[in-house]
Amino acid sequence: MNRFSGRLGLQQRVLPVYRVPFFDLLALACDGGMSLFAGAPRPSEMIPAGTPLFARHVQAHNVHLFGGSWYACYQRGFIRWLEEWNPEALIAEANPRYLSTNSAVKWMHARGRKVIGWGLGVPALTPDLSPSGRGIGLRARARLRFLRHFDALIAYSRRGAEEYAALGYPRERLYVAYNSVSPAPEQNPDRGPQAMDDVGILFVGRLQARKRVDHLIRACAEVGSKPRLVIVGDGPQRASLEMLAREVYPAAEFIGAKHGAELNPYFAQADLFVLPGTGGLAVQEAMSHGLPVIVAKGDGTQDDLVRERNGWQILPEDYPALLGAMKNALSDIPRLGRMGRDSFRIVSEEINIQKMVEVFIEALNSPWFGR
Repeated sequence: MNRFSGRLGLQQRVLPVYRVPFFDLLALACDGGMSLFAGAPRPSEMIPAGTPLFARHVQAHNVHLFGGSWYACYQRGFIRWLEEWNPEALIAEANPRYLSTNSAVKWMHARGRKVIGWGLGVPALTPDLSPSGRGIGLRARARLRFLRHFDALIAYSRRGAEEYAALGYPRERLYVAYNSVSPAPEQNPDRGPQAMDDVGILFVGRLQARKRVDHLIRACAEVGSKPRLVIVGDGPQRASLEMLAREVYPAAEFIGAKHGAELNPYFAQADLFVLPGTGGLAVQEAMSHGLPVIVAKGDGTQDDLVRERNGWQILPEDYPALLGAMKNALSDIPRLGRMGRDSFRIVSEEINIQKMVEVFIEALNSPWFGR
């Protein structure tokens, strides 16, 4: 793997536990080390924090402003951290809601150093209510001005990169580091076709409304073949989901929260992994266990992971689409085994944290960088 010869600084609003393996691997690829500037989430977000082993974590003081569509965050101590760490390069979240980023970019540029933005892309802008009707155009131009402060952009997905390019950001300074939270799996699980009456469906994630686990329970009741349904996770909706299951699908098993190696037996016993709502990172772990997947469309990450050869994408909140995908999946059990093998190939060869680090190092070492 290529390396970055300098000292790297990396800013995040928060430091979730699922990002720690990537940050540590990136830190190990920097000869001068890496310092990570990140603060605490809002209590309502319930984001479990992580502690890196190799990246040097400096705690930011996050000041959370407003809420909903008006949310913004100011990170106190950003410039002081830059002065103390004195990085040759900075990677920062490309989010205009983070109000201290512009000052940090100016600090770096004043010293002839480059800054790379890292982001999801450009979400669709909703029209404002101004009489001129020019709200979207003005906001798009403001968004582009913000993005052009960065010397390069790394997008989470191909869709995100295309959104940046469509807004007007130079394509030659765009990179795609496919969003991943898992290392490349080392061993392809040996899965044989199961009997039609013994197919296992697995969900792993937080039990909250947007995950649409209620749709999954109802679909299992309607799909016809009575699959084994195992739900791993906890959250505010658990009691209501258990009540729903008792009414419409009593065979559903609620396991509670499991993490890390505790999840392995559940992946091993499953034949199909389903994420019927938005969010959720367990799909990559399911694919590393050789499982085909059904997922709801989201930020573009799903477009890269889930293809016709290894799964199905559905629209969020579209119950008929979920039911149709599940009926299709369960209509050919040997096909599930073949699709699972392609899932494994995708995460072992294309989308994993090692590949992410390679793209970050490529961006840092690009010919334009440091000129």
